[in-house]
Amino acid sequence: MPLAIIIDLNPNILRLGPLLITWHGVFAVLGIVAAARLGFWLLGKNVPDLKGEGDALAWLVVFGLVGARLLYVWENFRLFANGQILRVFALTEGGISQWGGLFGAAIGAYVWARRAKISYWKIVDAGGAAAMIGLAVGRIGDVINGEHHGTPTTLPWGVEYVNPQTLGEPGKVVHPEVAYEMVLCLLILAAFLPFHQRLKARLPDGAVGLMYLGIYGAGRFFLSFLRTDPGVFLGLRQAQIASGLMLAIAVIAVPALLQRAAAVAAPAPVIPAGVESTREPDREQPEPPAPRRSRNARKRRRNRAASGSKRSR
Repeated sequence: MPLAIIIDLNPNILRLGPLLITWHGVFAVLGIVAAARLGFWLLGKNVPDLKGEGDALAWLVVFGLVGARLLYVWENFRLFANGQILRVFALTEGGISQWGGLFGAAIGAYVWARRAKISYWKIVDAGGAAAMIGLAVGRIGDVINGEHHGTPTTLPWGVEYVNPQTLGEPGKVVHPEVAYEMVLCLLILAAFLPFHQRLKARLPDGAVGLMYLGIYGAGRFFLSFLRTDPGVFLGLRQAQIASGLMLAIAVIAVPALLQRAAAVAAPAPVIPAGVESTREPDREQPEPPAPRRSRNARKRRRNRAASGSKRSR
């Protein structure tokens, strides 16, 4: 194969006592940092005097890690059966789900939005772009360690893992599926980020972020066919079910947000000329009665009228 890429890297960098530092972990942290920097920068453009970024990051990371681990355990429940349930907490062994992390971070963002009294949909807009850069950086570690197995390829390119400690499949030339995902994230970011603020000015809050995530969900659904993950429902892989769910949320929510924004911005109806209004006309108020003249004043008026009549004869 002319463009077969040989990866001969140990997925583990070093061990400090019970702490094992891996390429996957390093780039996962770098991905979180990159996502936080871009996300808070974009959010600050739409939320004046933004504060509490550290509090927000804590909520997103904690909920993201919990969601990532829970979805992985659900997908690979057989690994934790037969008295192995405590391995659920063995995070140093690896095993997290990307979509679980995204959905968990979305819940954490909602909690922080309520606490900080910030529009959740503004956070979604910033989070869409942030997720793309975070996923792209995090996937570098996955490419190195070979954890996510690709299917064998007959294309002119592929990747082969040869290190004895690799998590890949030595001796096989496979699709670099996680590298495809990294490229997908960067393409979405390149297509939307330069126009992010212009789109924000034209679209309601939340629509731009859902567009990032919806397009990624569609691409990830089809790329998952190039992985060897087991099917969990109707032959679909866990990542495909989550991707389809994300795409469905975007397809439903974006038109709903547009419709709601149009209803709020709609002007009051104008009654055309010549069409009678159904509103009852205001009742005319009677004019106040003229003040009653005194008896002497009426007598003087009659005398003046009589004298004027005599002179006219």
